[in-house]
Amino acid sequence: MRVRILTDAERAGPGGPAGDLASGFAVRAGAAVPGMPPLHPAADSHPSGSADSGGPDAALPAGYGGWRPRAVLGAPAPGGLALPAAQPTASWLYAPRGVYVGADLLVAADTGNHRVLIWRDLPSADGTPADVVLGQPDATSEGPQAGGRGPRNGMNLPTGVLVTAAGELVVADAWNHRILVWQRLPTATDTPPDVVLGQPDATGIAPNAGDDAIARGDTFYWPFGIGMVDGAFVVADTGNRRVLLWRDGLPAPGQPADVVLGQSDPHAREENRGGPVGPASFRWPHAVGSDGRGGLLVTDAGNHRVLCWSTLPTQDRPADAVLGQPDLTSGDEFPYVPQVGRLRFPYGLATGAGQQGPLVALADTANNRVLLWDALAAPAGPVIGAPADAVLGQPDPAANGENRWSSVVADSLCWPYGLGLHRGPAGDVLAVADSGNNRVVLWERPT
Repeated sequence: MRVRILTDAERAGPGGPAGDLASGFAVRAGAAVPGMPPLHPAADSHPSGSADSGGPDAALPAGYGGWRPRAVLGAPAPGGLALPAAQPTASWLYAPRGVYVGADLLVAADTGNHRVLIWRDLPSADGTPADVVLGQPDATSEGPQAGGRGPRNGMNLPTGVLVTAAGELVVADAWNHRILVWQRLPTATDTPPDVVLGQPDATGIAPNAGDDAIARGDTFYWPFGIGMVDGAFVVADTGNRRVLLWRDGLPAPGQPADVVLGQSDPHAREENRGGPVGPASFRWPHAVGSDGRGGLLVTDAGNHRVLCWSTLPTQDRPADAVLGQPDLTSGDEFPYVPQVGRLRFPYGLATGAGQQGPLVALADTANNRVLLWDALAAPAGPVIGAPADAVLGQPDPAANGENRWSSVVADSLCWPYGLGLHRGPAGDVLAVADSGNNRVVLWERPT
């Protein structure tokens, strides 16, 4: 069964995020069915080589800062939007939410198809099929838990993906409330994980390992974002409204986190600590990364901001600075005004070494754009006001339309989620999980 998945904003209404994140999707015929998390309505990709694609030979906005599309991976939709095919292939994606890019490697969480795709070489051509499929028995199967075969090899809406310096593949299997680890990058389809974190065994899939209401230091509730920050393994444990940190890298199963950010103790899980927005609280923490200077960045998507710690926290403490809000106690959304200096549901984050210093990429998801800072300055105060050096997907910093309120082209965006960055000898590469367009777009900026 193929579905149109509702957005966070569509599900939000006047209520809190627990219900928003926990239920609802719509069959394309329009009937409501419970049990799916919010993703943006499915749209589809456009081949970058077509005449109206905005491909490498087309004029791109000056605000792109030299970035240009390199390849589009996903189902082609010439002339406009298209729904995903009823049967997946190794070339088609459905609402991807996570991506990792390396020198000769691309990994994507094909979230709506409940699988992870691996390309063993960095694609340079549109529509390049993936080499390896995880979470399904083959490239044409779909559905949670490997189409009903079970969670031992299956997944349920995977999101964050990363490959560690040691070559381990790590996947945030969000709606199975666990994190999967392959000790070596798989080379064969349907390879099961070697390690399961957050559950008692490879078949456990309950929130907080069976206790919805009470968290522990080693359990998860919708772990959407994962990252390695200066040797520490960091998890955005979204449904528990907290960030967990293991100082020495990937933990052993059952090992509690060394640091819990956003809650008073490992068992609490209220949004914003049960009170107003503050410098030490989260609503929907979603992605994590380094600031390039030994600090930590966390996208607090439900509060429409990014929180910044100048050093990696060793205990629960307030953030030092904020991006996207006027102060550390605001969490307002501004959907109908120009979006200069504002964020709306920033879900994705990637950081790395760029041409001019620490490069930071931010998916400003509901504004349908990606913001890049070539050398994000260390904050001089509690508010980071430096404008982005590049704005991808929009004609100017004030615009925010889905696909610029026009047809799908190679450089347009519709609810971008996960991001990946890599610096190679030829320049910078950015991977964007363009979720609403059902594709991953590789961007490049030559040296």
